[in-house]
Amino acid sequence: MSKINKRVLVEGIVQGVGFRPTVYSYAQRHALTGWVLNSAHGVEIELHGEPDAVDTFICDLQEKPPHMAQIHSFQVTDAPTHPFETFEIIESFDDPADFMPVSPDLNVCPDCLGELFEPSDRRYRYPFINCTNCGPRFSIVKRIPYDRPNTSMAEFPLCPDCFGEYHNPSDRRFHAQPVACPVCGPHIWLQVGDKIEAERETAIPSARQMLADGKIMALKGLGGFHLACDAHNNKAVAELRLRKRRSGKPFALMSFDLETIRQFAEVSAEEEELLRSTQAPVVVLDLTERGRALAAIVAPDQNTLGFMLPYTPLHYILLEKSDNYPEVLVMTSGNLSEEPIVTENENALTRLGKIADAFLLHDRPIETRIDDSVLTKIHDLPYFIRRARGYAPLPIPLPMKASTVLATGTHLKNTFALSRDHYAFLSHHIGDLENQETLIAFEKAIVHYQEIFRIKPGMIAADLHPDYLATRYAQQRAVRENLPLVMVQHHHAHISACLAENGWKNDEPVIGLAFDGTGYGSDSAIWGGEILVAHYSGFERRYHLEYAPLPGGDVSIRKPARLALAYLQKFGLLHLAEGLAPFNYLDEIEQQVLFNQVNTGFNTPQTSSMGRLFDAIAALIGLYQEISYEAQNAIKLESIADPDVESSYQFAIEGSQILLEPLFAQIISDLKANVSLATISARFHNAVVNLGVQAAQRLRAETSLNTVAISGGVWQNRRLINNIIPRLKLAGFVPLWHHQVPTNDGGVALGQLLTALYQTGLMKE
Repeated sequence: MSKINKRVLVEGIVQGVGFRPTVYSYAQRHALTGWVLNSAHGVEIELHGEPDAVDTFICDLQEKPPHMAQIHSFQVTDAPTHPFETFEIIESFDDPADFMPVSPDLNVCPDCLGELFEPSDRRYRYPFINCTNCGPRFSIVKRIPYDRPNTSMAEFPLCPDCFGEYHNPSDRRFHAQPVACPVCGPHIWLQVGDKIEAERETAIPSARQMLADGKIMALKGLGGFHLACDAHNNKAVAELRLRKRRSGKPFALMSFDLETIRQFAEVSAEEEELLRSTQAPVVVLDLTERGRALAAIVAPDQNTLGFMLPYTPLHYILLEKSDNYPEVLVMTSGNLSEEPIVTENENALTRLGKIADAFLLHDRPIETRIDDSVLTKIHDLPYFIRRARGYAPLPIPLPMKASTVLATGTHLKNTFALSRDHYAFLSHHIGDLENQETLIAFEKAIVHYQEIFRIKPGMIAADLHPDYLATRYAQQRAVRENLPLVMVQHHHAHISACLAENGWKNDEPVIGLAFDGTGYGSDSAIWGGEILVAHYSGFERRYHLEYAPLPGGDVSIRKPARLALAYLQKFGLLHLAEGLAPFNYLDEIEQQVLFNQVNTGFNTPQTSSMGRLFDAIAALIGLYQEISYEAQNAIKLESIADPDVESSYQFAIEGSQILLEPLFAQIISDLKANVSLATISARFHNAVVNLGVQAAQRLRAETSLNTVAISGGVWQNRRLINNIIPRLKLAGFVPLWHHQVPTNDGGVALGQLLTALYQTGLMKE
């Protein structure tokens, strides 16, 4: 049989995941000659051999690609017959007009972990061990194609041993771009002030001893610095809170293995899968009895703990089991509260110098700062609280081909998004755009994404809110570059994001339950308790929480006692609630000023926010009257709810408004009857779920719509989202919820992108 030639183009996440070595191995197995290379298209292959062997190769590659590869397109075409003597990996080819997705950073693989703790291995206890199947990717990439000269590893020339592995087709490190060893690769050192206390292997026991002694350590990791301390040490954790200016917010934790985590938290099979995954995120877990004592220190408002397993060799050797050192470490972002995570050594010594007692540093540069991802499981699917390391910059497939658009996201939990062809590239978590440092990080990240994905935006989308820094950036850039600017209402974007990640392929409407804290409405009020009929290109606001006063704006968000009294005054219930917690917290002068603001409307915006309703009710029943971080009261309210209570309060719907006076009256009645706070909280949560189902049923009767999209920060509440999904299914609806991007504002940019594309007709078949 005559031999043939075939050309193969594979597009998707196919660089940095061991694709070329896999192709080489299959070619050797099937006695094929030819070549494979990385290009800006993806991976390109030419094969020469017997037709049956070529067909078998193609089947093998399609059915058994590398574990971390994500194939989005696999094209096979005929090529002129041309023999090759061998099969080889050839130099990458770059076409500046093309682009391709980039692999996220990968958890250390079992093979490398075995070598890490094998005394006879030349990389024994080397903190930067990696191979084709694991290690840094996105955090070290400068440009594409993904080759060593285009990464921050370019400054570490390979020693003869590593060079041999890199070029040996039978080696696991064949064309592993970050490959290194103690001879030629990065190294670590322990520094206190200006003095280097220990280097390389000796730095680890010294650092571990300092942690055991209650010190705070700044640790340079994969995508930035962590701040670490002994999670059991009350004094160390309290000192970290004080120095970091993070008074009550929960800290993420890291332990060496699942056996240790299970002492403090319940771990289901699905949660274990997440913890052990190549992404290795922080996973929010329910407490065991022993975990309650730990949570009191590191997560005082919650009945959950956020745990992760080590995901770099450095983390593993720092947490290696020992009776002499801590078994659980706080492992929180290395920054001052509300600032971007620090990535550079000199900057860390300056900015973290008043927080950390010591620094565990290394000399591998970080190209892209990236925080840890935070997830939970909802009905067996991942549910993002923060999408970052391990997941970004994986693209979200779009329903149709798109033009190039930049969506700048929102104010809190900012991410931005870029589109090209069939992809939306949602950025890693940037943070709250509340200071110049975070704004600079936001702008730099946009430039980096545009460069590595070769996207020049032809249009910009932004939030309606005129004061958001992300909106101002969009407006200024649109003027500067003469680009069209599309302003997208916040809650509409939430629903569009939910539709996009669930593969909604047309512009048909759905029922949208958009519940969150703050979003600028088309009437200039602050929305957040919205029930919409929405599609990508537009929406109708069919029901919403009735407007309530927000005296002083952000002042009342930080001090929910003000909210509670303002709501009671609005609904004429002050006389029934005298003596309750908010009255006792605010003195008479502040109360009178507050009541005057509500009466006159001075500096008192109106809000339909579900998040503010949670805050007001939590304050009313005696939880926090003043908060130290966003959603603290809502989190506390969720944590105390009795899981066995099935009774519910009732909302009243009148016209398009969801009335709140009956709800508050029922809660006040229960408080006066000494009903437990756990029962009151449960009844309120049940009422919110019932409201969502009831409103959806009304809209179905009016519109015949049967699909319900659920989005917004309030749906981070696990009791709410876990309960409403089966209730909607039982009522005959098709519920859509988030599983690729956060339900909070971290997903809004994706929705802005889709809305802008559909409104302008730039989605293409």
